[in-house]
Amino acid sequence: MIENNPTANPTVLVVDDEIFNLDLITDYLNEFDIDVVCVERGEQALTVLQESPDRFSAILLDRMMPGMDGIEVLTRIKSDEMINRLPVIMQTASSGKKNMLEGLNAGAYYYLSKPYDQATLVAIVKTAVRDYQHYVQIQKSLKQSAQTLKMMDKGIFNFKSLEEGRSLATLLANACPDSERVVLGLTELIINAVEHGNLGITYKEKSILNAEGGWESEVVKRLASSAHKDKTVTVEFTRNDSEISFLIIDQGKGFDWQEFMKISPDRAFDSHGRGIALANSISFKNVEYLDNGNKVCVTVPL
Repeated sequence: MIENNPTANPTVLVVDDEIFNLDLITDYLNEFDIDVVCVERGEQALTVLQESPDRFSAILLDRMMPGMDGIEVLTRIKSDEMINRLPVIMQTASSGKKNMLEGLNAGAYYYLSKPYDQATLVAIVKTAVRDYQHYVQIQKSLKQSAQTLKMMDKGIFNFKSLEEGRSLATLLANACPDSERVVLGLTELIINAVEHGNLGITYKEKSILNAEGGWESEVVKRLASSAHKDKTVTVEFTRNDSEISFLIIDQGKGFDWQEFMKISPDRAFDSHGRGIALANSISFKNVEYLDNGNKVCVTVPL
């Protein structure tokens, strides 16, 4: 299903009934080597997506349009297994919490408030594209992993980098039923353990790094520093007759996890901060943080 070419420019589908907005977004994104396909109505967007489900890496969707509005388009996208993993960035002139919650509950991954500047638009689109490209690579790896992992009952794994963590998440998800769903949440929790736990990158710092395009380089820099080079994340895998559990342990100071267990409209316009909530709502039967927050246990029913 997913055939995105990682060497080609990513393509974003932009849905807006205002020609001026379409031209402006196209100019903004083309400047950063992001290709754009524009349509003016929700019905057109669904047709394009159904005809070429593997063409796009993100969707920029206006909420208020004649005919089929943005929420209905979003709902249909999220109900279609061929395209429901595409990150959808909702554009809205309204910042009311009720409207934002409606979009978040329908599956919007990001919110973008009008009017917006180029830096904000590009930062959010690039983050969405990066997340989706990681997902694409994960799915390809899942199909290639050995099915013999389903015979594993226990295992302890240690790693340091994001690349190692993503590879481990892909490997371990193959031991679970509905591995595509599990790997998304497991990857998010493992990334949190590295970047926020071991490396101490704060929520505010990541927002700035995403806006400047420097997140991954900062992760590499901190991994090589004397303060962090010896830190590891441990994942303990256990299977019994009824469920599989993962215990993820980092060497950080912990954090206040409660506010991140659900997607909040207060963070709807941020370029990140949804991983724990997605793991909790989509990937696992249970997500439980332990001690000061540097341990998290998740379960998958068999």
